Amino acid sequence: MRDIQKEIRENLDAIEKEKNVRILLAVESGSRAWGFASPDSDYDVRFIYMHEPREYLRIDPWKDTIEWHLDEVLDINGWDLRKALLAFAKGNPSIMEWATSPVVYREAPEWNGIRQTAIGYYSEKSALCHYYGTANNAYRGYLMGELIRYKKYFYALRPLLCCRWIERYHEVPPMEFEKLLTLFDGTEADLSEELLTAIRVLLSRKVVTVEKDLNPHIPEIIDFITTECPKQKAISSAAPDDHKRDFTSINDCFRAVLFPENNA
Repeated sequence: MRDIQKEIRENLDAIEKEKNVRILLAVESGSRAWGFASPDSDYDVRFIYMHEPREYLRIDPWKDTIEWHLDEVLDINGWDLRKALLAFAKGNPSIMEWATSPVVYREAPEWNGIRQTAIGYYSEKSALCHYYGTANNAYRGYLMGELIRYKKYFYALRPLLCCRWIERYHEVPPMEFEKLLTLFDGTEADLSEELLTAIRVLLSRKVVTVEKDLNPHIPEIIDFITTECPKQKAISSAAPDDHKRDFTSINDCFRAVLFPENNA
């Protein structure tokens, strides 16, 4: 039997050695981080790495990503630190999720400082537009037929719940699907009991169902998606532009990581 955790660690070691980089963060970014992996779900490993400081003092363009490994089980690729910080500065929601993943394979000592700076550039406008767009694309791309794959429901459900989380808490939503649901459980009434029950049933089926299996719609869930998408389109469109355009903090963070001796 494959020891996947061991393979991931070995691949991260190999990346550092062969590419002459240092990995600052390596996390899970897919369904295993969301909390509803299927028996055949792959491992979506994402990492942020840095080169030797002198490599950033060059004129010629260079590749700022590493596409390392892809098969039916492992999907491993990463971004250079400068590319990652620029994405943070623009409020990119996908990389914000990397920074808050509950499944961490590797984390360098300086990562906590990077994370704190990066989260300071969080943009509700970017996040709402991203999550609405993801949900709408999933609905139109995967959920309009009579039979669907249960996995695709979550491609719409989770982002819509993220939108609701942002509207209430004005912060980066958690990656874990269960945490998004707790917002509506108990005394909260944002979701009907019928819908919550249907989602629980979907979760129980998802973790024992092969991802490629086709299944009939769950009416309560598809009804929620079809009514919630237009609402979130309007909300995301009306959200004020809150992008932070002062890059001072993130530039200082970049320099501190490259030249820690100057901050001693």
